[in-house]
Amino acid sequence: MSIYDFTVKDTYGDDVSLSDYKGKVLLIVNTASKCGFTPQFEGLEKLYKELSPRGLEILGFPCNQFANQDPGTDEEIRNFCQFNYGVSFPIFAKIDVNGPNAAPLYQFLKNEKSGIGGKKIKWNFTKFLVDKDGTVLKRYASATTPEAIRDDIVELLD
Repeated sequence: MSIYDFTVKDTYGDDVSLSDYKGKVLLIVNTASKCGFTPQFEGLEKLYKELSPRGLEILGFPCNQFANQDPGTDEEIRNFCQFNYGVSFPIFAKIDVNGPNAAPLYQFLKNEKSGIGGKKIKWNFTKFLVDKDGTVLKRYASATTPEAIRDDIVELLD
């Protein structure tokens, strides 16, 4: 099984095959609109604008499992991200990242790279770095800023 075997829903309800991202470096993030880490959208967008021409894709997956910090509809979340942070990278439909209803993509990501507390996602803005071949290389904690990940991404793009 590979990251490219998964299909996810965008915020319009349409299917998106992750195989569309073959050959790209991916940063996959579970996001929230009302979290102390929400300002990371700004850093993520900055990375995206700078590095997407070189092959970076950032994929945002809203999740409401942590203190009810993303209660809106997919449309409300998409509009919030665009209006408040100018987000132009893809934001997908809201998902669960833990528990019995965890999205298959996140089950896979957690199995590939455990965190400090094990496989469970601890909080919003946990990040997974995936190389051009679809290998999940690293997992970063919520507090790790997008700027702190930049060098790891650049290394994979070169």
